[in-house]
Amino acid sequence: MEDIEKLQKHIDKIMNEQNNQGLPDFDGYSPIEMQYILCNTFEKNSPIQLLKLTESDYKRIPILNQIKYLLKLIENHGELRLTNKGFLPTKIVSDIYNQGFIKKEEHIDSGISKLYKETDSSTINLTRILIEISGIAKKWNNKLSLTKKGKSIIGNDFKLLFLIFTIFGTKFNWAYYDGYGQNSIGQLGFGFSLILLSKYGTEKRIDKFYSDKYFKAFPQLINEIAESNFKTNQEQARRCYSLRTFDRFLDYFGLIKIESENGWNAEKYIIKTELFDRLIQSTPHNNVYKK
Repeated sequence: MEDIEKLQKHIDKIMNEQNNQGLPDFDGYSPIEMQYILCNTFEKNSPIQLLKLTESDYKRIPILNQIKYLLKLIENHGELRLTNKGFLPTKIVSDIYNQGFIKKEEHIDSGISKLYKETDSSTINLTRILIEISGIAKKWNNKLSLTKKGKSIIGNDFKLLFLIFTIFGTKFNWAYYDGYGQNSIGQLGFGFSLILLSKYGTEKRIDKFYSDKYFKAFPQLINEIAESNFKTNQEQARRCYSLRTFDRFLDYFGLIKIESENGWNAEKYIIKTELFDRLIQSTPHNNVYKK
């Protein structure tokens, strides 16, 4: 019996060492660390943590301030009556858009389409969706009002940002606004993208640098992309990752700057902002996990 127990301890030791071994495919992180990154992104033993910011830093986060503006509108009105289809009324949509919290949408500013309703602006539609799925606002009898949770959190920038950031990463469907099909590209392992930006984002790099590392860690996701007659699956997947991760996630939170020339096929370069390192703290391999 004693020999069996010794053997089991030896096996456990080997398994533990393997699980804690950094892997090139994970950019040096171990399977256990990757498990935290995927499933418990900001919990205690994760290599990633969200830090508290100064009051002036919170004012530099576009999506947070657009959400706060809408919450204040709801608070001041007591509740907002929605359209028959359950969307924000045109006057509110125009008011929010004209505040300029998030950079203007080209199709609206160029005159290609008019801003008549909530769904004409993806960022305003996103704002309304986020406050509902995060539980800080609720829709009842075609009216939008703050929940008890919303009333308690509206004045706490750290808690509100932590909630919105987490909900955006885990609950909001990243495939909602694009034509790349229902797949997990970008959203699965979004914490890994944060680690990559933390490690490499000081230098301006082409977006392909990050997508290559992402798909090295999650190669199976390439097979989830909708096929195209004009692009390979790899190219489609890369563009999908870049659009979702950079243009429609990190840029909304003011964590990166995107540089690109005009044109649909222009190369895109990414660099993290100072705000990124104030908000995101990543720990190198094996300095986090404790059994």
